[in-house]
Amino acid sequence: MRREDLCHDVRQRLVRLPEPHHAHYGVVPLPPPEDAVPLGSVLARSEAANQALARVDALAAGLRDPYLLSRVLTRREAVSSAGIEGTNSTLDELLVVEETDDGGATAAAVQVRDYARALDRLIPCAQTQRTAIFTLDLVRHLHRSVMTGDAAYKDVPGDLRRVVVWIGGAGIAYSTFNPPPPAAVPACLDQNLEYLRNEGMQAMTQGILTRMAIGHAHFEAVHPFRDGNGRVGRLLLPLMMAAEGRVPLYLSPYIEAHKQAYYDALKAAQQRLEWHVLVGFLADAVVATVDELMETRRALAELRDIWLRRRTFRGGSAALRALDLLPHYPVITVNRLAKELGVTFRAADTAVQLLERAGILTERTGYRRNRLFTATEVLTVINRPFGAEPALPGSGSETD
Repeated sequence: MRREDLCHDVRQRLVRLPEPHHAHYGVVPLPPPEDAVPLGSVLARSEAANQALARVDALAAGLRDPYLLSRVLTRREAVSSAGIEGTNSTLDELLVVEETDDGGATAAAVQVRDYARALDRLIPCAQTQRTAIFTLDLVRHLHRSVMTGDAAYKDVPGDLRRVVVWIGGAGIAYSTFNPPPPAAVPACLDQNLEYLRNEGMQAMTQGILTRMAIGHAHFEAVHPFRDGNGRVGRLLLPLMMAAEGRVPLYLSPYIEAHKQAYYDALKAAQQRLEWHVLVGFLADAVVATVDELMETRRALAELRDIWLRRRTFRGGSAALRALDLLPHYPVITVNRLAKELGVTFRAADTAVQLLERAGILTERTGYRRNRLFTATEVLTVINRPFGAEPALPGSGSETD
């Protein structure tokens, strides 16, 4: 970490690190600012993001879908957030692991599954508890959720670090930023959580995007754990939105597609206190994510119409009702379908056979029992590269 990369106020927060890193210094971050943050050149981008948030809030108000669009979006968030840190799984692998509880799943798939399950559990809690959810227990729980499945992790998941860490570079001599020494972590994390609870002046002087940017950058600067900080920090972003009564957006797919810009924005905030740079990045992420969500929603509605043109389904039948379920469960078993629709196994099995004949579901195991089915066309829409146009099939036509 080079002193010349740090602004004056950050340099004033340098402290010598403990042995065996006594030749180096770490930064004890300033408490998150509660005053208004000048947005300057990113003001228009911030306003565009606020309009996008209002747009998606209005959409959510008219829907009964607790996932807004599909539970698969939280799974895509989990895959992307892990991928940013080099933990590589795929959406398809994750959905198979969740549906089969496969004991032979890779460690990466288990970590990603646990990340997604943490979102499932905690988003409703944030919506109910609001900003009171931001406690040390929450952060430790989030860390356990994303790191318990990592057999290579050297500490106890959820325990604050007791070692020196650094960000970037092959070693501390080549790092881009050195977080505070272990002894300073608890107090710094308390400051972060106090800020996230939004009980200070920032509630009146800063908008949601600014608070997200400052809270995220400060958390990553504290780096309270040996590893897994990025994933925990990105989990906090949708929780902040949910806690403030907004629709939680999942920004990791955008971040993964613009990873270098993300790192540059974090460095600007942490090294030079240029908060507006990260506000601008998150504003762009929000606008692009809302656009992507709307396009996905449109494509899935069109896909349902295509399916209905392929085959005529009896009104109220399990097969017809399944069409609305598949965007949530594009990898599914007969048992799952029966449970979600509240029908018998036999009725669900008949529905699956009809959906197979229509080319809507494809059996992927080749087994006679414990079969697994995939709505490949749904996965193609949801799992496309960020910003790409959805690829929709031709309709064809068939009737019972």
